[in-house]
Amino acid sequence: MYDLSDEDFKRLYTYMQEKFGIDLRKKKPLIVSRLSSILEKSGYGEFHSYVNDILSKENQDMLTTLLNKLTTNYTYFMREESHFDYLEKVVLPELAKKHEKDKVLSIWSAGCSSGEEPYNISMYLLEFFGKLPGKWDTRMLATDISHNVLNKAINPSYPAESLEKLPNAWKNKYFIQQKDESYTVSKELRNNVIFRPFNLMEPIHFKRNFDLIFCRNVMIYFDQVTKDALVKRFYDATYPGGYLFIGHSEGLTKQSCPYKYIKPAIYRREE
Repeated sequence: MYDLSDEDFKRLYTYMQEKFGIDLRKKKPLIVSRLSSILEKSGYGEFHSYVNDILSKENQDMLTTLLNKLTTNYTYFMREESHFDYLEKVVLPELAKKHEKDKVLSIWSAGCSSGEEPYNISMYLLEFFGKLPGKWDTRMLATDISHNVLNKAINPSYPAESLEKLPNAWKNKYFIQQKDESYTVSKELRNNVIFRPFNLMEPIHFKRNFDLIFCRNVMIYFDQVTKDALVKRFYDATYPGGYLFIGHSEGLTKQSCPYKYIKPAIYRREE
């Protein structure tokens, strides 16, 4: 195990905070345990020169590896099920009414990890709008800072246990079992999600604003100042009447949150 000096630890967590908004000030043991194998594999004798290279070279491959190691990508289908219940019963009927003429939805999964969330949302979109007259454009945007998890999302392969909470009818309709007993998604589901790399610390400038933003269990890595600034950027990119869904373990500061609180982990931009 490599030794990480307090000085190098501070340099590294300050860099991660400023560039990616990730707060690692209390994660020194985690950094040491997760990065030691990288140092060994890359031929570093100690942390000091590794931190120097991270900060000075800004090598994309090194940064990608660093992010993949330090951010936990744990997710499964139907996670935080009450969100999907509210989506189905409240949000989707509202969107159907709102977009009756143009029939184009605008939904973003921000911090989509390995794709379970956007594919899960897409099942609800396809089920709901597939029953309505006319041709609806239900395609949604899904972004993540990690190229590693985006590759997994674009080429999906999920263990059977991650699908356990899904209705059997949906498993049969939207998934294909592979030789190794894992599951990939149907072409229809795959075509409904547009995956892109995106750093949430950057300004949010997409072609259009959003009716719904999912950003769940992403801000647990951020300190309050970073979180407040991101929520403000989300708010500016949300259409009036649109929603923000966050993780149940995350809370927004009532005083600084521009959205109206609806119910736990669900917020709305008032019209």
